[in-house]
Amino acid sequence: MSSSAPFPAPSPASSGAAPVDPVGPPSARVDPVRDPGSSYLRLWRSVPRELGFLVLTLPVALVGFTVTLTLFVGGVGSIWTFFLGVVLAIVALYASRAFGAFELVRLSWAGRPPIERPEWQDTRARQGFFGWLRSVLGNGHYWLYLLHTMVVVPIVALVTWSITVTWVATALRGVTTWIPALTGAGERGWQPFDRIVDGAEPGLRALGAVGAALLGLLLLALLPFVTRGLVLVHELIARGMLGAFRSDALQRRLIATEVSRGAAVSAEDQSLRRLERDLHDGPQQRLVRLQMDLAAAERQLDADPELARITLAGAREQSREALAELRSLSRGFAPPVLLDRGLVAALESAATRSSVPARVVSDLPDGMRLPQETERGAYFVGSECLVNVVKHAGATGVEVRLHLDEAPEPGVPGVDAWLELEVTDDGHGGAVIVPGHGLAGLEERCRGLGGRFQVTSPAGGPTVVRAAFPLVRGAGAA
Repeated sequence: MSSSAPFPAPSPASSGAAPVDPVGPPSARVDPVRDPGSSYLRLWRSVPRELGFLVLTLPVALVGFTVTLTLFVGGVGSIWTFFLGVVLAIVALYASRAFGAFELVRLSWAGRPPIERPEWQDTRARQGFFGWLRSVLGNGHYWLYLLHTMVVVPIVALVTWSITVTWVATALRGVTTWIPALTGAGERGWQPFDRIVDGAEPGLRALGAVGAALLGLLLLALLPFVTRGLVLVHELIARGMLGAFRSDALQRRLIATEVSRGAAVSAEDQSLRRLERDLHDGPQQRLVRLQMDLAAAERQLDADPELARITLAGAREQSREALAELRSLSRGFAPPVLLDRGLVAALESAATRSSVPARVVSDLPDGMRLPQETERGAYFVGSECLVNVVKHAGATGVEVRLHLDEAPEPGVPGVDAWLELEVTDDGHGGAVIVPGHGLAGLEERCRGLGGRFQVTSPAGGPTVVRAAFPLVRGAGAA
């Protein structure tokens, strides 16, 4: 691990400095509730995009209706051939999926919040052709997309398109009808007012034109609310029919949990095998040697006390080296300070023992305790990174930073926040994750807790190791 660039400046939260408000002082902010004019102007700024969405809705819906209906009816009519019928039905489902995805893209173009996409594949899709066929025909999202494209959207699009075109045309006609009426160009004005003022005096005709203009202005003033409401209708339908199911997120979470559990078991198994190998090759051999030296010294004590003294000195050296190796191997276990005082204190203790100058920067609330497994995993990653810096980085300084990210992530249900651990050193760089080696073990340990692990180490530095651990809702603290 390494870095040649200076450490990044501490964040305001970690340094105690007051955060900078990018919006400005409170007096300069605009409250949409107290200033409805600003909300109205924002609605007008969205009108061009929403009008474009609504005007194109009917042509797109007609194309989707024609394509999917032709394919699906052809598939049903050819079902007696089985193969051709199934192929046409599958193509119809994929075509409806494409039109549904395009509807979601158009909604995002109209300025609406993104809608979470469905999970299209499942484990059956990896079981050969018939598994893939079952995963398509058995996926409810495909049939909802087909229903949306072939039935729902054409009906809704016809209604919203008609309202939009009629509203805009009536408003524009109203605000422009006074031009021929007042100039006496011989052209008739707006039909409803023509019926009232037909054959009337010029003054009454002018009054009718003014009424038409006022009504047209009223329709234009209400246009942002109309376009927003019609787009919201399409958005609500899309969220109900084109969005992901809640069960999709739970299924992804279950799969991620299974993967994490497998990674945790693998990591623990590798750690146990490595510990067994290290104990066999290190302290166990030294303790055997110590036992042999003590037996030899016992035999030499009467015949040659001087030689016995030399043998006992060698035994004492063997015991000292065995104790040092046992202390080194115990790094993978939770130290008492971690259980008693928490993660920050444990990492600070590990930093003081490092031969490379190290510091710990934390913006965690004082006295905050995390779930025991999370603290243990974060401590193990941080302490191992410090050891790697001493062994491999050639660094002169290292920083360990702890941060609590409380912004929830979409698609990750049940996670309140993320504990982020970042270790940066100023060595020569070049660290990579190699299967079976230290960084790979740290990555598996993070995955076993449902977290993430990343190493950035260009040649020449800096090397930055980032680990994130989820804090799951309802998990108790240690």
